[in-house]
Amino acid sequence: MTPSQGPSDARHAERPPLRRGWTTGACATAATRSALHRLLYGEFLDPVSITLPGGQTPSFALERARCENGQARAGIIKDAGDDPDVTHGATIMSEVYLGAPDSGILFRAGQGVGTVTRPGLPVGVGEAAINPVPRSMMEKEVRQLCAAAGVPADVTITISVPGGEELARRTWNPRLGIVGGLSILGTTGIVIPYSCSAWIHSIHSGIDVARASGISHLVGATGERSETAARRLLNLPPESYIDMGDFAGGMLKYLQRHPVKRLTIAGGFAKMSKLAGGAMDLHSARSQVDLDGLAAQMAAIGATPDIVRSCRAAASANGVLLLAEKNSLAIGDHIARLAAQKVHAMLKRTETDVSILIVNRKGAIVGRALYEGALTVAEALQALT
Repeated sequence: MTPSQGPSDARHAERPPLRRGWTTGACATAATRSALHRLLYGEFLDPVSITLPGGQTPSFALERARCENGQARAGIIKDAGDDPDVTHGATIMSEVYLGAPDSGILFRAGQGVGTVTRPGLPVGVGEAAINPVPRSMMEKEVRQLCAAAGVPADVTITISVPGGEELARRTWNPRLGIVGGLSILGTTGIVIPYSCSAWIHSIHSGIDVARASGISHLVGATGERSETAARRLLNLPPESYIDMGDFAGGMLKYLQRHPVKRLTIAGGFAKMSKLAGGAMDLHSARSQVDLDGLAAQMAAIGATPDIVRSCRAAASANGVLLLAEKNSLAIGDHIARLAAQKVHAMLKRTETDVSILIVNRKGAIVGRALYEGALTVAEALQALT
């Protein structure tokens, strides 16, 4: 132990890093690649490698492999690393067959994979609950294999998860109108282990580094999409960006004691709605979107009674946002203002200026607001341009 280290520092230094894992989308992509390779080339790939959106090329071992009647099935056991993921240990299956000419790449929900029944989710009503990034990953692998084999990419893919319907009861899927099983998820293909203490420690470290570098404007983002949107808007050095994740409270409590001149929080509409309501942990398992409250806020900005009723019946916060956009109601700006006021009150400081950026699922900013503390009017306008 060095003189500057205390016992707690030594224990932290000895703690092994948390092991990352793979999303259901990555596993489904690997299973699809192996199964299609069997149809086109006569053998399953085992292990099978895929390329993730970030360029990583992990390999997966097959748990199951079978081919008959022109259909090939491959299965991979999901390893979520050290994350307490409900799907850890589940088998992600992909069954593929060559479809009719010009049918394209089609996705089907097999046993244990849900079907979307309400609007407002990333895929349409009636579609298999396979999110856009996993779909894109599978499509890319299919097109590459088919092009190499000289055949058209007319392939039907059925994803299944044995036991997935039971697992889905432990998720928010039933509440969201996803029936019959799990969703196939993932934006990067990688599961970063969920650890409150480790993540919050990283937030504190990021704030310390920024302050030591003379940074006066910090940006706390809930995820990669919102951070990317903030980076496009704000001309700030890399040290300004804090990977806040769902831990708004962990960041704000630390900033109470280690203040900065300006704070921007960027996140999706659902999470910023929860922040506007006073939630300090934005994770879906520990705080919920108040759809009745959102409906009331829609009424406050001029929504008709019919629209308000539709908001209360929406499947998700995104459904409310889509209703607002359809009816030219600026709910994004309104929720951003409420969130900025709430964050400013949480900080208990008047000298920190708080701005909020709300980002939709396409990465576009759909709401923004600034709560002025020490800023002049000119500075406030500049901060939002």
